[in-house]
Amino acid sequence: MATLEQPPVSSEPQQAVQTNGRWIGYARLLQMRMLELWREPEVIFWVFVFPLLLALGLGIAFRSKPADITPVAIIEGPKAQEVLNLLQRSPDHASFQPDILSAPAALDGFRFGKYALVVSMDDSGGLQLRYDPARPESVLARAQVEDAIETAAGRKNPISAQSRASSEPGARYIDFLIPGLLGMNLMNSGMWGIGFALVEMRQRKLLKRFVATPMRRSDFLLALASSRLVLMIIEVGLLLVFGVIVFHVRVEGSILSILLIGALGAVSFGGVGLLTASRAQKIESVSGLINVVMMPMWIFSGVFFSYERFPKMFLPAIRALPLTALNDALRAVILQGAPLSAQLGRIAVMAIWGGVSFVLALRWFRWS
Repeated sequence: MATLEQPPVSSEPQQAVQTNGRWIGYARLLQMRMLELWREPEVIFWVFVFPLLLALGLGIAFRSKPADITPVAIIEGPKAQEVLNLLQRSPDHASFQPDILSAPAALDGFRFGKYALVVSMDDSGGLQLRYDPARPESVLARAQVEDAIETAAGRKNPISAQSRASSEPGARYIDFLIPGLLGMNLMNSGMWGIGFALVEMRQRKLLKRFVATPMRRSDFLLALASSRLVLMIIEVGLLLVFGVIVFHVRVEGSILSILLIGALGAVSFGGVGLLTASRAQKIESVSGLINVVMMPMWIFSGVFFSYERFPKMFLPAIRALPLTALNDALRAVILQGAPLSAQLGRIAVMAIWGGVSFVLALRWFRWS
């Protein structure tokens, strides 16, 4: 009988087949994205340097400073010296810079903005004040000069009042501004960084190559969105440290709460950025879409001034914007020391925007 030969047995041990874990592809994609950002110097400037320069410029522009001196033109005449004496005898005489001029010179100086107010007095002792209601400094000068002259002429105030300037840390414009700049920068970096990167890869046909690999599409989009988290930690840290050192901003709340809110804001705007770039074929197209999304939030979400100035009927819609929720949460934690549990409503707004945007982007995304 013929016997079957057994195959030779190798003396070398067989190597175990390596299998990739669920998140290994996501980790590689995230690493690739961070290396790409590091190789782009303009990203370093716009993400890290520009917010510091913006905070420095606005902080200097709205810093605490002595009261402005109001230039006042007095029309020469028989009562001109009397008006000048009244202004010089008033308690606020240091706030005025009065000049006695001819009527044409005074009116020309007022017309060209050299003087905020033109004052004259008729023979009966009545004051005539010429001001421009469209110029805030002119309206303020009118009230100040009228009050100063009447006080110097012997008017008695029925109620004494004392004024105190509020310039301590926590009650200044720069304290309001720093959290708004944080939120604005997270929105800008999330939307512009992701939107431009996707459209550029689509134009260079890189997305087709990614699709041809065993990569999960959700991992690719998630890596793009979560790459903002690494940048977020540096962004928030730099701007907060800058505000504390340069402008003595007080951080009343927990640093961990600030980072968690910033992380959620970064992911939320990363999702919105993915959605705006999911179908765009050209840089011009995605630029227009991003501007359409961002411009209302620039105006309404309280970056540079309180959105409470808008009519009350618009406030519910304004508070539903993701940047409004992010700014309000950051201000509550940084300026008031509010706990994270008190921001659940605002956190929900950001989570809904980010989650819905990511799901829609994954569904509508164009890979070619």
